[in-house]
Amino acid sequence: MADITGLFVTPTSSIRETLMHIERSGEGIALIVDGGRRLLGTITDGDIRRAILAGMSLDVTVEVLLRERKVGASVTSVTAAVGTSESQLLQLMNEHGIRHIPIVDQARRVVDVALLSRLVKDYELPLRAVVMAGGLGMRLRPLTDDVPKPMLRLGGRPLLEVIIEQLRQAGIRHVNVTTHYRGEVIAEHFGDGRDFGVEIQYVREDQPLGTAGALSQLGTSNEPLLVINGDILTRLDIRAMLNFHREQHADMTVGVRQHEFRIPYGVLETEGVAIVNISEKPAVKHLISAGIYLLNPEVCQFVPNSQAYDMPHLISRLVAEKRRVVSFLVHEYWLDIGEVEDYRRAVTDMLSGEF
Repeated sequence: MADITGLFVTPTSSIRETLMHIERSGEGIALIVDGGRRLLGTITDGDIRRAILAGMSLDVTVEVLLRERKVGASVTSVTAAVGTSESQLLQLMNEHGIRHIPIVDQARRVVDVALLSRLVKDYELPLRAVVMAGGLGMRLRPLTDDVPKPMLRLGGRPLLEVIIEQLRQAGIRHVNVTTHYRGEVIAEHFGDGRDFGVEIQYVREDQPLGTAGALSQLGTSNEPLLVINGDILTRLDIRAMLNFHREQHADMTVGVRQHEFRIPYGVLETEGVAIVNISEKPAVKHLISAGIYLLNPEVCQFVPNSQAYDMPHLISRLVAEKRRVVSFLVHEYWLDIGEVEDYRRAVTDMLSGEF
């Protein structure tokens, strides 16, 4: 039996503390217990993402979060008794679309947690990945004079290799890589993907097709598509994003980041010529696209064939078509390597262990 105390939080633990527990364990869940280890509820990674997007402070206690049904938190309803077989646990997970089940005794004391990652070592995620690696990397020159930006080296290996390894670890086995600028460098390094534990197929763009245009070139599939820009370095929990996508019955889920910038002046609020208020150097917060998307396969039909087309166009089209497009907060490490300074930071973060 593994040590599960790292999953425990108390009702008075803050959301911030609970998030740290979840990120350290990597299992996407925290168990709320009392002093006797009796289970009071669970907080999932998705609960916290929804709470943050709803504007809830990270300093609020998880007890408050459990009460706020409107942000998606819920008292656990799926547990299993001591002695439940692995096959029964897998059946329960499949029925409820979950990947962790607390094991409790008759007094609801937590004695273990069944985790899908432990029950199925080689679990294959029902998801196909598309890595957009065809960009010219103009802002990264001269670093990209001879190699495409996804092949810039981080910690001794290309960024794209880091991305593909993360996809493999998440359980993704089928990866499409779109290429244009110096695409032969990518193909020569990865081949068919066999040496990297995945199956790679290449979508070669004769002309740049933007951040979504290559989706029209993919073959038919019944699996959702995870689309990620080839210059993104992140620790995103892909399984959590897929669970959220399913839970929301979404056609498209857009990974988002909270971006804040501070106006370096006093900002005036006026009514006509009269000043009614002033805010000194206020912070302005926005949600920005993180360059990571989950799409149902039928969404690809909205992408025009063999034309340059970007994700903002696709999002707008889906919204206009009354399709369900939702946001998923990426609170994990995330860096868009768009400029030389970003690349230097990525190298530093790799060396320091921050990534």
